Amino acid sequence: MNNTSLNILSTIKNDLYILDNNLKKMVGAKHPVLYAAAEQLFNAGGKRIRPAIVLLVAQATLTNNNILPEHRRLAEITEIIHTASLVHDDVVDECQTRRGIETVHNKFGTKVAVLAGDFLFAQSSWYLANLNNLEVVKAISKVITDFAEGEVRQGLTSFDSTISIDDYIEKSFYKTASLIAASCKGAAMISKTNKDIQNNFYLYGKHLGLAFQIIDDILDIIGSNESLGKPAGSDLKNGNLTAPLIFALEESPKLYHLLNREFQNKDDINEAIKIIKKTKGIQKATDLAQEHIQASIKAIGTEYNCEANKTLQLISHYVINRIN
Repeated sequence: MNNTSLNILSTIKNDLYILDNNLKKMVGAKHPVLYAAAEQLFNAGGKRIRPAIVLLVAQATLTNNNILPEHRRLAEITEIIHTASLVHDDVVDECQTRRGIETVHNKFGTKVAVLAGDFLFAQSSWYLANLNNLEVVKAISKVITDFAEGEVRQGLTSFDSTISIDDYIEKSFYKTASLIAASCKGAAMISKTNKDIQNNFYLYGKHLGLAFQIIDDILDIIGSNESLGKPAGSDLKNGNLTAPLIFALEESPKLYHLLNREFQNKDDINEAIKIIKKTKGIQKATDLAQEHIQASIKAIGTEYNCEANKTLQLISHYVINRIN
């Protein structure tokens, strides 16, 4: 986690420390290889933004600010689901590194990686059921279906230059925003808030998640390997059409040519990145992310006027500032 995000989350620093310790206990597998795979994942660090948001929504929706054990468990479940999706993502995308360290399938083989991802999804479902809150179970379990839907859509549309920005936003919802939206709503449900408040936090999470994905996709074009924790241009290489590329295609016929031959030549990826940087693609994608950031801040407004709510708004600003 970088210093900026650490500073924003200073009010729940201790809660995140507890979360880290609990995660390692929760995914303790009986089989040594699965245990090693889980260790690899949770030792890779990561920003823990998703569970942090759950804990902050808990604080924002409680009158006494005392986070309930169920909130903590939901935050842990959210991070386990997110991590499981990363393992499967890396297998599908054939990524060699994640967060700067070797991916599970690269270190232990594809079979172990798929099983480790399945194991984590299964663990999260078991802990979810044990919350004994049917509404929360319904909200979160839909996320796991959404992940699969997002991956299938992405797989079926690789190198497809007819993808619209609406298709991209829909896929991004399934792959990223669904989890953040549902876990925000789940945290508000556990606080026993009314439906309107639950939906406001759902919208906060949805728009924040979409902005997060768009910014990630911009960073895939303009970021360095170090800042990304994985090689730059990996989305292009895998044929994933992202916002900067879709907008750039409107201006550059040459990009169509490179895309249609699936970036087969040695320098195709670098050339595509150069072309995208010369168009308005990155600016238009940034504007789109900014729209979703504004929508996320508007959703929670000032009616939950507390420290946690201010921190949630700061997280929105942090997401957009990652590209500056």
